[in-house]
Amino acid sequence: MAVIAADGFEEIELLGPVWYFKQLGAKVDIVAPKYNPAPERYGLTYPEMAKTHIMAIQYLQPVGWIKFDRTADQIKVSDYDAVFIPGGAWNPDNLRNDKDVIKFIQDFNKSGKLIAAICHAPVVLASADILKGKKLTGYWNIQVDLKNAGGTVLEQPVVTDGNLITSRHPIDVAEFSRAVETWLVKK
Repeated sequence: MAVIAADGFEEIELLGPVWYFKQLGAKVDIVAPKYNPAPERYGLTYPEMAKTHIMAIQYLQPVGWIKFDRTADQIKVSDYDAVFIPGGAWNPDNLRNDKDVIKFIQDFNKSGKLIAAICHAPVVLASADILKGKKLTGYWNIQVDLKNAGGTVLEQPVVTDGNLITSRHPIDVAEFSRAVETWLVKK
């Protein structure tokens, strides 16, 4: 399974499901966009760690770093049976601006393999333009974006529609993780 995340992922939405999937015996790769710092003229500095790690948050507060295994420009659809995108307020914005991430999601969707996204992460799927005619859910403040992308938003903890599983909030992590397991076991 590929877990695609960037700086600003919600810690429990990545670590909870990843722990669960590993307990089930899944091989999990944390995949991040290729390191691409802002231009020097912006005056921003990045820790050396940002080249190999992504920053976790808990409700907008930075809480640490997690090492990633690969970058989005290094992966291909045939490497994985499923892709999972955790939420977090910043993570999806960082992902949806990355051409390698968007192309991978589009290609993965064409394969019919599982794409799972929780909380704010479904906006990445909107940017990949794969939501037309799909039923899904997401965090309350992105629901209008999901509708504008052609999806039908349902207010429930987890929604499965074909190869797409979405969830709306950190409190739904356990139910979301079990839905991913159920989908994968059926295949």
